[in-house]
Amino acid sequence: MPELQLLRSDHAPALLVFERDNRAYFAASVPDRGEDYFARFDERHRALLAEQEAGDCYFHVLIGAAGEVLGRVNLVNVADGCADLGYRMAERATGRGLATAAVREVCGLAAGRYGLTALRAAARLDNAASRAVLARTGFTVTGETRLSGRPGLTFLRSLEDFSASRERSDGGGVVVLQGGGEEVAEGVGEEA
Repeated sequence: MPELQLLRSDHAPALLVFERDNRAYFAASVPDRGEDYFARFDERHRALLAEQEAGDCYFHVLIGAAGEVLGRVNLVNVADGCADLGYRMAERATGRGLATAAVREVCGLAAGRYGLTALRAAARLDNAASRAVLARTGFTVTGETRLSGRPGLTFLRSLEDFSASRERSDGGGVVVLQGGGEEVAEGVGEEA
């Protein structure tokens, strides 16, 4: 079963493969990262880890049985008890409930481990799968926006009731979380 892990330096090679292999797939729903992202990947990866160490962001990767990255779920712009949620799943990992399970688990981490009280997110209107993941994980629509020049919606998820809503969930697709090499007894897509 896939494992959600806090981003580490040794994830860099698999993460680069994930981004390269899914570049065209991602570009259909979010802006392309551009050549500079790939040319400076190692430098950027180190910078992300420094931001995470400072508590400004929390980056997570969903790791498959063979060590491959199946997805990313990130919390960025952490301030005043809130953060922006972003996630993306490999094309071959979609349709299996992994995004929903991973986002649900990151909500739990945000409330418990990171001490956050709310998460914000946004999704384009033409990205029905992303909007469905947000709805299934307790996000509610708060307004309209434009993302890459296209219409979208903004969402908010209060984390105060997270424990109660999680108890009512079906529990399907839950993955084991491992962070910093230690196993944690907890279950488990335009970001960094």
